[in-house]
Amino acid sequence: MFILIVIIHIVVSLIIIALVLLQAGKGADIGSAFGGSGSQAVFGSMSTPTVLGKLTTAVAVVFMLTSFTLAILAHRRATTIMPATAPVAAPAAAPGSSPPGAPPVASPPATAPGGPAAPAPSSPPAPAPAKQ
Repeated sequence: MFILIVIIHIVVSLIIIALVLLQAGKGADIGSAFGGSGSQAVFGSMSTPTVLGKLTTAVAVVFMLTSFTLAILAHRRATTIMPATAPVAAPAAAPGSSPPGAPPVASPPATAPGGPAAPAPSSPPAPAPAKQ
């Protein structure tokens, strides 16, 4: 149903664009809209409604109805990307501790505040592979 209303909405929007572009302008210049040349209405003189004018009104009403319907249906279909509950995280291990069954890990040497840092322990370089 949602897809059908979206398709109708797109078709109606294209029709209303075409109808508005087909209609002739009401005034010769911008001055007639603001009271120039004896105009009696704010947006130009009122005349008998044309077939294009009536059709534009009908299509505009259909456009508004599909807009409201799509807004209501989209609100009902909305889902959140946030989970309802937070995932359970594993407890963080304390520094210097190791999991059960693992060999003990040596803790880094402590340094005095503001004192020189201890050099990092270095291991000898790995031997180069033998050439054949």
